Amino acid sequence: MADRYLNFTGTAPGRFLARRLGLPQPSPLRRWTPESPSLEGELLHLTAGESPHGADLRRILTRTNLTLATESSHPAAVVLDATGISDTPGLAQVHAALHPVVRSVAENGRVVVLGAPVSPSDHHQAAAQQALEGFVRSLGKELGRGRTATLVRMRSAEAAESTLRFLLSPRSAYVSGQVIEIGDAQAAPCDWDRPLSGRTALVTGAARGIGEAVAEVLARDGAHVVVLDVPSAQGDLVRVADRLGGTALPLDITADDAGERMASALAPDGLDILVHNAGITRDRKLANMPADRWNPVLDVNLTSVLRTTDALLKSGTLNRGGSVVATASIAGIAGNVGQTNYAASKAGIIGLVRALAPGAYAEHGVTVNAVAPGFIETKMTAAVPLFIREAGRRMNSLAQGGLPVDVAETTAWLAASASGGVNGQVIRVCGQSLLGS
Repeated sequence: MADRYLNFTGTAPGRFLARRLGLPQPSPLRRWTPESPSLEGELLHLTAGESPHGADLRRILTRTNLTLATESSHPAAVVLDATGISDTPGLAQVHAALHPVVRSVAENGRVVVLGAPVSPSDHHQAAAQQALEGFVRSLGKELGRGRTATLVRMRSAEAAESTLRFLLSPRSAYVSGQVIEIGDAQAAPCDWDRPLSGRTALVTGAARGIGEAVAEVLARDGAHVVVLDVPSAQGDLVRVADRLGGTALPLDITADDAGERMASALAPDGLDILVHNAGITRDRKLANMPADRWNPVLDVNLTSVLRTTDALLKSGTLNRGGSVVATASIAGIAGNVGQTNYAASKAGIIGLVRALAPGAYAEHGVTVNAVAPGFIETKMTAAVPLFIREAGRRMNSLAQGGLPVDVAETTAWLAASASGGVNGQVIRVCGQSLLGS
């Protein structure tokens, strides 16, 4: 459903009325297209403190398709390297670097602050680096005009390249106010325009909506996609597979043997990317929620994810260097009236990711992450009552709903082998929702 308010405030009368009434004034977000794959303009590179990454970082930033500069009157993006900040007096340099330029960042621009891992043995460094999180989350809520702010904690510039390419591009349009931790560096792809070439991806719940968008973006980035959905959706599933040159796998993922059947369908080459997107809702307040509305939501959204992931890891179907990306939700972080079942299932996904990620990486060489969508414009949210729908759209720093492609772009970034340093993370694709963010 079209966002009529967003369209109206894009007109001269709409802008005037919104200003007079103090209403939100969202800017249309610029997303990736084949004709416009990059942000346009200069990338302003600033440093606070003594950075250990200067030369390596500059080399990587020159590969982002933006013109690297140390001064700019109207930058498309700003990267502030604050990895060298080790005490609270050093935070004054963060203020001094960004205060003069933040207003000049272009519409739909990016501010990325680079921090260091928080030291468990140096409480002064820990305090200063943790302070950056509050700073960036607040800045994201101040920027407006479609601009975003993100904190990236990194050990090396090389490990951050895939993440920086994502954040400094239109692909990250609906990701803001997030903190991303990056571990060790991974091998770069042969072609950054098709970073998933040669990889096989399985996407559940792919017959429509967000799952279909995820499959489409993974295929665009070079993956062979296997799309899975319930047998009753086989017609739509086959159409998606045919359009993307992929393979349709009609299957009920709640079946006891679903994991084994998935492994059999993927033999002998196995699987590189597993995207758990399938999910259902059966909303009702707990006092009015019988077991037949509770159980299916937990079975589809959580139990099937646990069961099939365990089976695919145990069988060795998930190849080393592979990735699992599960779909959580802002509801699992902040809760939602009438969704105790759904919120429980999505919070369970977050617990799964955080607990499984270290062991899966150590034993199988597989990363495990989650995306947590906020209000995304789908057929499901189009059916929400008007005033609730409008509140969902406006209660984020970008003052609008996201699109399925926003979740898909974030999933593709996490799925890339070059993003292997990102593990155990829950990335909120919510425009920096004012709830839980």
